[in-house]
Amino acid sequence: MEPKKTGVSSNTITRNVKDVQADAINIYEAINVIAKRADQISREVKTELNSKLEEFASYTDNLEEIFENREQIEISKYYERMPKPVLIATQEMIEGTLKFRRPEEE
Repeated sequence: MEPKKTGVSSNTITRNVKDVQADAINIYEAINVIAKRADQISREVKTELNSKLEEFASYTDNLEEIFENREQIEISKYYERMPKPVLIATQEMIEGTLKFRRPEEE
């Protein structure tokens, strides 16, 4: 999940309700869809971060040997600077790239 690829600002922006609603029947449905997509994005980013930090994992239980790895700190800072999943999901909804379906239509 590259922040430059998503084009999402990491700052909160006031949105027009009509823009957020997009194809949803009402704003509550839109918020529900955005929340579910944000959960998906959050899980993807967490899995990606854990796989990158796994190579730095130490399986010894010695408290005296705690190493400060510069590369690990940079990876963590990078993921902290990324836009929040809710901002990414909201941008996807506004752009129309977020696809969803209603169970009653099937």
